[in-house]
Amino acid sequence: MAKLSKDGYFQSIKAAKAQHWKSFLADATPWTIWTAKKFAIGRVTLRFSNLPDATSPEEINNALLAHFFPPKPLPMVPSILRPHKGRDPLLPSEILAALRKCSSFSAVGPDTSPYSISKRVHLVAPQVLTDLLGPLLKFSYHPVSMQKPNRIVLHKPGKPSYDSRVSFRVIVLRPFLRSLKGSSHPAYP
Repeated sequence: MAKLSKDGYFQSIKAAKAQHWKSFLADATPWTIWTAKKFAIGRVTLRFSNLPDATSPEEINNALLAHFFPPKPLPMVPSILRPHKGRDPLLPSEILAALRKCSSFSAVGPDTSPYSISKRVHLVAPQVLTDLLGPLLKFSYHPVSMQKPNRIVLHKPGKPSYDSRVSFRVIVLRPFLRSLKGSSHPAYP
């Protein structure tokens, strides 16, 4: 008995919806016909763009990054690095201040270790990061591997088409060594 009541209830709802749809279409005007089209089609799913040189999501990502960040020639590494005179040594407190600005939950950098690891290492043995980063700042040398930021491509919401590179934006996450730039030890001369 309960099953028959349940089936009858859902049949009544289905019939009422069909009747309402028929009366809505019968009374449609040129201004409401587009509303009917939206209801009939449903929500359009977001799709990947059709860039001419990319078919998969990875190829699209690489094409967009190449467009926004064209490759630069690698800088020449000086054969002899000379220390800058008058520079104070890097202090663990400066590294701690830079690490406090970095979120433990942010995306990993080129070394694939999150800031939480650097924070933990500095908490346990503060001299480790000081010894690693001190010479880089003393000689004003910024290794190419530490200059490369993480870049993430996101689509701009509300664009009518995602077939163009201008329909996307790039978020760049800076490497840790640049966090020290505001201290008395600039990463660049």
